[in-house]
Amino acid sequence: MSGPLAGLRVVELAGIGPGPFAAMLLADLGADVVRVDRPGPGGPSTVAPGRDLLNRGKRSIVVDLKHPDGAEVVLGLAERAAILVEGWRPGVAERLGVGPQAALARNPALVYGRMTGWGQDGPLARTAGHDIDYIAVAGALHPIGRAGGPPQIPLNLVGDFGGGALYLVVGALAALHLARATGRGQVVDAAVVDGTAHLTTMFAGLLAGGAWQPERGRNLLDGGAPFYDVYATADGGHMAVGALEPQFYAELLRLLGLADADLPAQHDVAGWPVLRARFAQVFAARTRAEWTGVFAGTDACVAPVLSLTEAPHHPHLAARGTFEEHFGLRQPAAAPRLSDTPGAVGGRPPAPGVDTEAVLADWGLGAHLRRWRDAGVVTQAPAANQAPIVNQGQGVH
Repeated sequence: MSGPLAGLRVVELAGIGPGPFAAMLLADLGADVVRVDRPGPGGPSTVAPGRDLLNRGKRSIVVDLKHPDGAEVVLGLAERAAILVEGWRPGVAERLGVGPQAALARNPALVYGRMTGWGQDGPLARTAGHDIDYIAVAGALHPIGRAGGPPQIPLNLVGDFGGGALYLVVGALAALHLARATGRGQVVDAAVVDGTAHLTTMFAGLLAGGAWQPERGRNLLDGGAPFYDVYATADGGHMAVGALEPQFYAELLRLLGLADADLPAQHDVAGWPVLRARFAQVFAARTRAEWTGVFAGTDACVAPVLSLTEAPHHPHLAARGTFEEHFGLRQPAAAPRLSDTPGAVGGRPPAPGVDTEAVLADWGLGAHLRRWRDAGVVTQAPAANQAPIVNQGQGVH
């Protein structure tokens, strides 16, 4: 692997959502990420292993943590790793013998990253939940939506991946920086509720300063302002408008043919319904492609709303290589971009256990392989399990 984290060893205890995404980001940046999968059919993900892009660039080892020697395998890996990522409910890792106390006893410099929704303590710590629940109580779900309507679900981008995975990576790399200087590792308690609440800091300031209304759909950035909204086009598409500053708003009016129209002032809140109606009427007169051509290269801050399959073909994203094709699948490229040691998409997502023997050998545990394998502690999956991926036209139009 290349990238700024080349040579960094990371152990990921298999889970779903933000934990795997955090480990994928570390792999994209060059880390040697070993995912510890459990034996048996299926797994925590609902996606076929070869298409689970959250596992790209990783290697997989199957360990039976219910076997008396299972914990010893994981602790052996942890002893040789810099970071461990775990996303189970509080107490589960401890019951399996691979919790922070046991791992740090073997490797005092280890950064033990814990990814949960509610956090390691508090009244809800041991209860089930999902992204929508975490962002709901963190205050991030309530402001998203139309005035007079219910909150709208922002996929699981805000909670799992924004407030969860990215905060785990920041915390883990910060703790790693200290561990390299002092030799002391620590536990990173990355809770989706904490990270999501942290993401709302700007809005907390606006609310405290009287510049934000508690009602959704009535503010500058939540669809309340007609010049920061989405409009339907003649062909059923949509255009996103973000003309906040006066000079950008003036350009918007010019290109819409409304520069000389008798309209309310931009920040006349009472006149916003009139502005929205006029904008909607004009946008509905042309197709999305026509409006894209009108606004191309201008400073009106207007862009077409593209689907997940259309986005890779946008000229700007294509020119930057924002999406790439690897092992037959179109997917987002590694990010962010570093000038001297850029990250890269690594190998294809592994089938569970295809790397068991190679990982144990690479990580200095090969002497135990035969004993662990014969006892059923670890499993090496046949290479045939890593079936080829056939491109079925993902993202192609």
